[in-house]
Amino acid sequence: VQLQASGGGSVQAGGSLRLSCVASGSVDHVLVMGWWRQPPGTQRELIAAISDIDNIGYADSVKGRFTLSRGNAKNTIYLEMNSLQPGDTATYYCYTDVRHGGQQQRYWGPGSRVTVSS
Repeated sequence: VQLQASGGGSVQAGGSLRLSCVASGSVDHVLVMGWWRQPPGTQRELIAAISDIDNIGYADSVKGRFTLSRGNAKNTIYLEMNSLQPGDTATYYCYTDVRHGGQQQRYWGPGSRVTVSS
């Protein structure tokens, strides 16, 4: 499984950015897709995820500001980030949990840098 992420960049506080992630590869079942982020000098945190039955969850830190959606193709997800604040500055990582050959595995995409200036 390969994940291709795009989007990110630099924006002023209050601005918006959009991240995209496309998964490719053959697996038995995609369980979850979503994003983690890692601010400078801190641990990676899960911020949004969508399940195979389209249940979506958000971290409290982004709830009401970020929106995760799935494209027409089930292997594509988007993260619309609004009302961005300097605290959102981080490297954002797309991920997916899949089941293949009786095993569950997690795959990560390359990081997308998001910088929010005050």
